[in-house]
Amino acid sequence: MPALFKTRITELFGIRLPIIASGLQWLANADYVAAAVNAGLMGFITAASFIDVDALRAEIRRCRELTGGQPFGVNISMLPKLVVGERVEEIVDLVCEEGVGFVETAGRNPEPYLPRLHAAGIKVLHKAPTVRHARKAQAVGVDAITVVGAECGGHPGLELVGTMVQAAVAARDIRVPLVVAGGIGHGAQLVAALALGADGVAIGTRFLVAEEIWAHPAYKARLVAADETDTALIMSSLRNTLRALSNQTTATVREIERERGDADPESLLAALMPHIAGQVGRRAYETGDTATGALSVGQSVAFADRVEPLAVIVRRLEDQARTALERLAHIAQGVSLR
Repeated sequence: MPALFKTRITELFGIRLPIIASGLQWLANADYVAAAVNAGLMGFITAASFIDVDALRAEIRRCRELTGGQPFGVNISMLPKLVVGERVEEIVDLVCEEGVGFVETAGRNPEPYLPRLHAAGIKVLHKAPTVRHARKAQAVGVDAITVVGAECGGHPGLELVGTMVQAAVAARDIRVPLVVAGGIGHGAQLVAALALGADGVAIGTRFLVAEEIWAHPAYKARLVAADETDTALIMSSLRNTLRALSNQTTATVREIERERGDADPESLLAALMPHIAGQVGRRAYETGDTATGALSVGQSVAFADRVEPLAVIVRRLEDQARTALERLAHIAQGVSLR
């Protein structure tokens, strides 16, 4: 079957569909990324999920085996400010040594690492929460940009601009290949994003119910039962807004923020850390207890309707996109649709 879409993103990554399976903390391992790549997408192993660079190296090599040598990527998330003990330098060295094809960066400005990555032939996709940040990333020389809308799981930024607006504004200002993300989990949304001027979309939450995601079945069952109203925004008092699955943790965090929102940031973070620490979330994935943990989930959880192989999810997205294109063709021909 001929490719449904040809865009700057499919050409940059050498993929069949203009869909990026973004890095997922704790969850985006070789099994998940290889499933994405083998389904015609681009996927990124999340470097921060691994205890050290040796473990990450082993996962990269395992992914290369599972993809049959097809290229894939590594997600390198950086804190807004450089901190003692951060491993970004080591990870950059590792992906260069291992011949990884692509890197997805997020957090602070990736400019210091671009010369090394580009010298190794690695293309860099940078994730930005606003068009302002995207312009800066474009100026420093990244190869492609993802602009994230407010509906996304994880960190949507402070301004909380919706994906429809982000996409149209970004398409006006961004010249490099453009990906949009945030609340995308249906093939018709892919068509809409392309119509708005994007070259592709990034999907995270919709893929959390893929069989290749190692998380506990009870966690996936909770997502299948959820709808678009089952997320909460927390941590805005720390200027690090997070959209997460509504649960006891999000209720507790909101209460602490209401009561102590005027405390100094270090004191507030100390009060929140027992609830928002990454290891708390990891335990939820391991045990299936979704009552606790700041579990990044976007509003597109509404489309996560059953657990199935990632390739099947991708086929459904493709069928939905084809149906949307047919609908538009009828509208363009003046055919009235109900």
